Amino acid sequence: MTPSPSWLVSGDNAWQLISATLVGIMSIPGLAILYGGIVKRKWAVNSALMVIYAFAMTLVVWTLFAFNMSFGSPAGGGGPNFFRNLVGVPHPVLGAGDQLHQAGIPLLSGLIPDLHFPGSTLVYFQFVFAAITVIILAGAVLGRMSFKAWMIFVPLWITCVYTVGAFMIWGGGWLAQLGALDFSGGYVIHVAAAVSGFTAAAVIGPRLLKDRQNCIPNNLMMAVAGAGLLWLGWSGFNGGDPYFANANAAAAILNTHICTATALLTWMVLDIVRTGKPNTPGMINGMIAGLVAITPGAGWISGFAALILGVVAGTVPWLTMTYLSQRGIFKRVDDTLGVIHTHGFPGAIGGLAVGIAASPNMIQYLGTKGSPDVSFSGWIHGNPHQLVVQAFTLLVIVVWNALATFVILKVIGLFVNLRMSNAELEIGDLAVHGEEVVDVVGVPVPTLDGVPALAAVGADADGRVSTGGPIAAQLRTTLGEALGVAPGSLALLSGEEAATALARHAALEARLTLQAAPVTGVDTPTPGEIAGEAQNHTAKAVPAGEPDEE
Repeated sequence: MTPSPSWLVSGDNAWQLISATLVGIMSIPGLAILYGGIVKRKWAVNSALMVIYAFAMTLVVWTLFAFNMSFGSPAGGGGPNFFRNLVGVPHPVLGAGDQLHQAGIPLLSGLIPDLHFPGSTLVYFQFVFAAITVIILAGAVLGRMSFKAWMIFVPLWITCVYTVGAFMIWGGGWLAQLGALDFSGGYVIHVAAAVSGFTAAAVIGPRLLKDRQNCIPNNLMMAVAGAGLLWLGWSGFNGGDPYFANANAAAAILNTHICTATALLTWMVLDIVRTGKPNTPGMINGMIAGLVAITPGAGWISGFAALILGVVAGTVPWLTMTYLSQRGIFKRVDDTLGVIHTHGFPGAIGGLAVGIAASPNMIQYLGTKGSPDVSFSGWIHGNPHQLVVQAFTLLVIVVWNALATFVILKVIGLFVNLRMSNAELEIGDLAVHGEEVVDVVGVPVPTLDGVPALAAVGADADGRVSTGGPIAAQLRTTLGEALGVAPGSLALLSGEEAATALARHAALEARLTLQAAPVTGVDTPTPGEIAGEAQNHTAKAVPAGEPDEE
């Protein structure tokens, strides 16, 4: 007997499964804890649960019909007709034959080597890409989208929007037949998620004004942990897309990290030039921009091109987020995490870069029996037409995702509210989910919302930061007394910085006071619980003036 059929190559199958799991980890726990740490504390639970729900729901939809809509036989029968190559025939992939027989993509037969793993591996691998796309989209609408609306939106968006883009480019559909190139999802995933997220943010409306003005991350270390999972998980994101554990997969991984590191450092330097200090959110944004920009061409451009692309990916999105976000439609639309800047613009840059810098020397598949090697060329290698195709593909993905997402949200809005209620927007997680993120001993950590006056006195009447006036001097004196240091040692702090530090000190003292006092409604830890272990506290939001129910 033998454990496997002759067409199955254990190394390729194992690498595909590992790559898929790495990409899955990018979502859970990666983006769940990145989102939960980078948002305000009152939205940490809601943000993480939106990720977890989307991951689970996408898997159900994917296996029932969406996989074959993306990678199956064309619903229109194929051929040169535009309408015959937009989406695949929906049907499930849960039967024994679907799971155990050799994987294949009908319209790519003969264009890529025969795959060395079963259908279940391909379904799993492509599922995690579909899931992370709608999860990235969620970053644009955190802090105000109704969870009920999100529950409806995810399966509809995966079914009606994502499948079309995936089939047109990856499934051998219309755009692929025109020559469109997207190695791992710069267009299919990142531009699609950014445009759809931006559209959703416009339709749903902005967060509360105070949430937009005071959006300090609640746990930067958790955000860093999520970002780290995202970065290293991208080895599977780009390394798995040749579908083989070959030399091109290794090159794609190396190029991914070269571009990412360069983009992160570029963004950091620009932040230092502008503000004098590097900062955590900025470095995370630079990292993401680099990861996204290399994705469309990771295995098709050289390492030198990846290095240059990293500089561009760290510069252009930094400029758009820093300056363009304060102008026109980008100012009017509240894109919570700036997904259009960290995914949309880098994805577009990377996709166009393929049309410029794709190298014929970056061989994806070796030719056999007289057939040529499989590689691609961009403008600088004598094929300017590829840039035209890439630009047209970008336009199609932008228009399709904007229109389709708009229609889906308008339809959902006929049945449920797209936004949370005003009470839910004010309270946050406790009102929406009946639970909130708490400190290690079960006491909620106070935020700066309770001391808004301190944030205001650090600025002059016209809103400019006061750096040397009497109010700033008094703030530094008060902060020095609170910290037990000489006020002169705080001379470099502006009034606004001193006010923020003083507010944080007040919040810390309030937290210590709460911890020292008996807390009603919080269960006393049992002797078996480990001291300092993080806990979640579930409680009801009780309207003012109403007693708690025992």
